Amino acid sequence: MNQKEEKYERLIEICRALPPLATAVAHPCDRTSLESAVKAHELGLIAPLLVGPRERIREVAEECGLNITGLPIVDAPHSHAAADKAVELVREAKAEAIMKGSLHTDEVMAAVVKREGGLRTQRRVSHCFIMDVPGHENVLIISDAAINIAPTLADKVDILQNAIDLGHALRFPEVRVAILSAMETVNPKVPSTLEAAALCKMVDRHQITGALVDGPLALDNAIDLEAAQTKKIDSPVAGRANVLIVPDLEAGNMLAKSLSFLAGAHSAGIVLGARVPIILTSRADTLRSRLASCAVAALVASKRREEAQVTG
Repeated sequence: MNQKEEKYERLIEICRALPPLATAVAHPCDRTSLESAVKAHELGLIAPLLVGPRERIREVAEECGLNITGLPIVDAPHSHAAADKAVELVREAKAEAIMKGSLHTDEVMAAVVKREGGLRTQRRVSHCFIMDVPGHENVLIISDAAINIAPTLADKVDILQNAIDLGHALRFPEVRVAILSAMETVNPKVPSTLEAAALCKMVDRHQITGALVDGPLALDNAIDLEAAQTKKIDSPVAGRANVLIVPDLEAGNMLAKSLSFLAGAHSAGIVLGARVPIILTSRADTLRSRLASCAVAALVASKRREEAQVTG
C-alpha cells in the first residue's frame, strides 16, 4: 500500500463492517470502470448491478481477465439508456447508489436530475472531492469543483450542508468548515467574501447546521494554524478546517488538481443532494482512489439508513 493512501485504507476498512452497497454501475464498458466495480465487489464495498450492453460488458471482462461470474447484468443498448436504467433501478429500490462507468458525467447527471423520473430532492446536487493529501493528518473535503459552475448564495447553502453531512458520514469527530476566498476580511468589492459572511450568519441562525463554520478565509489560514495565528484570526476553524467550500467551480477545480498534481494527493469523488449517492470516478484516478469513492458512498448510504430509522 502506498503510504499516501493510508487515510483511504482506513475508510475502506470501516466499510468492511457494513453490508455491501447495492450499486447500479452505469455503462461499465472499459477496463477502468469494470475493474473498479469488480474490485469493490471483491472487497465487499458494493453489490454491483452492471447496467449496459450485455455482450460488450462480457467482452471487456474477458479481454481484461475480470471475473464477473454471478454479477447481474441489466441489459441497456447504449450509454444514455444505461444512465436512465440505473436511475430506474434506484427508483425501484433495487439500488442504493449509482456509479459512473465509461460514459460522460453529463450523461449520468442528466438522468439523475430529470424533473420527471429522476432522483431530485429539495437539495441542489453538488460534488465533493475527498482528498488524501500527503503530510496532512486527515482527509480534506472540497466542494464544489465539478458540478455547480457559478453557484449563487442559495446554491451555496445546499453545497455547504451537503458537505457537512458528508463529514458526519465519514465520521469526522468535528466538522470544521472554511468558506474560502482570496482574503480573510469582508470586502464589498469581492463577492465571495460577502457570501461567506452571509453563510456564517445563516449558521448562527441555525439555517445551516452540524458544523463549525467560518469565512471568509484564505486557503493558508484555513488549513495552516501558524498562518492563522500570524493573521491573528480568532476562530475554532482557522488553521484546522477539514472541509473547504470554494467560491466557484474554477477555483475548486484548480485547488483539487493542484493538490493532485503538485502535492501528490489522491482524490475520491461523490455527488450528494440526490436521493442516493452518485459515485463519480475519473480514468486518471488510481484504483485505490476509485475504491475509496465506493467506500465513501457506502458510508453516506449507511448514515442515511440510520437517520431514516430515527425519523421513522
